[in-house]
Amino acid sequence: MGVGTGSFKSNISPLIIEQLPLTKMTVTTLASGERVIVDPSVTASRVYHYFYLFINIGALIGQIGMVYAEKYVGFWLAYMLPTALFCTTPFVMWYGRDKYVRIPPQGSVLGKSMRLFLLGNKGRWSLNPISTWKRLNDGTFWENIKPSAFAPGQKPTWMTFDDSWVDEVRRGFLACSVFCWYPLYWITYNQLNNNLTSQAAVMKLNGLPNDVLSNLDPFALIILIPICDMFLYPLLRKMKINFSPIKKITTGFITGGMAMVWAAVIQHYIYKKSVCGNEAAGLLPASLGGDGVTYCPTVDINVWAQTGAYVLIAISEIFASITSLEYAYSKAPKNMRSLVQAFALFMSAFSAAIGEAFISLSEDPLLVWNYGTMAVLAFIGGALFWFTNKEVDAEDDRLDMLPEGHFVEGMDVEHAKSGSDTPGDDKESK
Repeated sequence: MGVGTGSFKSNISPLIIEQLPLTKMTVTTLASGERVIVDPSVTASRVYHYFYLFINIGALIGQIGMVYAEKYVGFWLAYMLPTALFCTTPFVMWYGRDKYVRIPPQGSVLGKSMRLFLLGNKGRWSLNPISTWKRLNDGTFWENIKPSAFAPGQKPTWMTFDDSWVDEVRRGFLACSVFCWYPLYWITYNQLNNNLTSQAAVMKLNGLPNDVLSNLDPFALIILIPICDMFLYPLLRKMKINFSPIKKITTGFITGGMAMVWAAVIQHYIYKKSVCGNEAAGLLPASLGGDGVTYCPTVDINVWAQTGAYVLIAISEIFASITSLEYAYSKAPKNMRSLVQAFALFMSAFSAAIGEAFISLSEDPLLVWNYGTMAVLAFIGGALFWFTNKEVDAEDDRLDMLPEGHFVEGMDVEHAKSGSDTPGDDKESK
């Protein structure tokens, strides 16, 4: 599952967006005669919103359908149906292989990027942390490692790219640094699939399976994504409010924290109303007639009270999760998009590891503390995310308009541009 997900998710997003023909803003005339600006960033944002919409349509149908398939038929059907559907998808990819725009690999981008980054760090580190900080942030880090900054004959042989490619690598590293705060968001989101499901089990279900409630998240996304795309974002643009990716992600952190506040309040009232007090999910104590095998009765709080938490998480996904796809595309160089997307996805895996540290809070009587801690982490993460990236936000449009760099594996970029195999030889075309 890890290999399949890692291979698919880090490559499907770049593949989808590479089908869009525009990379720069352009002016076009509509059939009505109106002249409009076509912004590729806005187009990419819309594509990713509907990409995420269809993901959640599949999640809603699959999760609800498989819950009832398991309940009324068996686990074999719940696993067989997705397997059968997966077996059809390679044929879809094969059928469209000549219809997709496919950017060919351009060599060892990761190796060259890391060598460039390590070269930039050379001579900047000191035992004095203040001196190290000043040297790393004096504004010359990337300028000093551009090919044009080296004297003739001093440029490293592995530097087979131009100055613009260095700017693109800087942009890719900036995108990766933005994603470094995402684990604090994902540990909040991960409450959806474990603790909130367990919380529903001690509430009044009225015949519903407790794991069906988690489908409120994809259901809310299916409704809210078109609302944001067709009404909210156009309204903000008309009001000349620049709701940039950094601002969207910050808002996503905040709404994720609000979802945890909602869950903490519900958990507080569960403990307050349960006959078992702070052990609402445990066995009925002997003092209340328990026999050692009977669980505490459910609390008289309708499970639909969780709706607010799921809707807030869905809103946070629109602002934080979808925007991470958009940001990984728009800020990464063409030949680093899969790499930056993979880094963004790695933060989700990293958050799962961090979540292990909070397992001790994921049981009675500490669940209020669990949700409260997640809320605090999300709010702190959002604040730190904004303060560390507000300067990146200020140059967002400029970063999107950087010229495309040239990267060639195994030859000097000047020779590659001229189409020559060797200096002075113009007869053979690359």
